[in-house]
Amino acid sequence: MLNSIGILLIAAIILRIEVPLLLQKKHKKEMVVFLFLLFIGVSLAILQGFGKPIPNPMELLTFIFKPINNTLFR
Repeated sequence: MLNSIGILLIAAIILRIEVPLLLQKKHKKEMVVFLFLLFIGVSLAILQGFGKPIPNPMELLTFIFKPINNTLFR
């Protein structure tokens, strides 16, 4: 629980620093992408803090391309 609070505090500090700069420069699209990536990062960090297994991105690629590979090299 303490891990997630620390992660959220760090994310709040990052937001406090970055969002006003993006708003001042009127970078709306960049801010949306920044918030999306920050949300994903914070979510994964909290899951890891609770000891949950985080899937490897390579597993998804293997799941997608394994049938294609088997079909092409039959």
